[in-house]
Amino acid sequence: MFTVSIETSFWASHQISLVEGRREPIHSHNWLVSAEVCSSELNRIGLAIDFNKLKKIIDEITGEFDNRPLEEIPYFKENNSTAEMVAKYIFERLEGKLPQNVKLLAVTVTEEPFCRAKYTK
Repeated sequence: MFTVSIETSFWASHQISLVEGRREPIHSHNWLVSAEVCSSELNRIGLAIDFNKLKKIIDEITGEFDNRPLEEIPYFKENNSTAEMVAKYIFERLEGKLPQNVKLLAVTVTEEPFCRAKYTK
């Protein structure tokens, strides 16, 4: 099995809903996103998936977040904008955009150094 991963980043603010209906203060992060994929086969030039192609797909997904409050995204009007839910959202969007022979293993989202959430299926 061959594993490939890429990283990208975006800047966005969010405001998590807490228990009892309270909300934390709105704040921003330079979010780091890592996507890990695998394939048991390589194409004719020896790639599971081209890094540039994978990066372009993930950048298209995260591009809608860049420089805006996450709560403006329809998904986060219905779901709390936690790092866990951001990772899940990116995973679900990315999974359907990959070539048939490439499987998405995980998406990891880092809010701050040492603070990350990982989503796998």
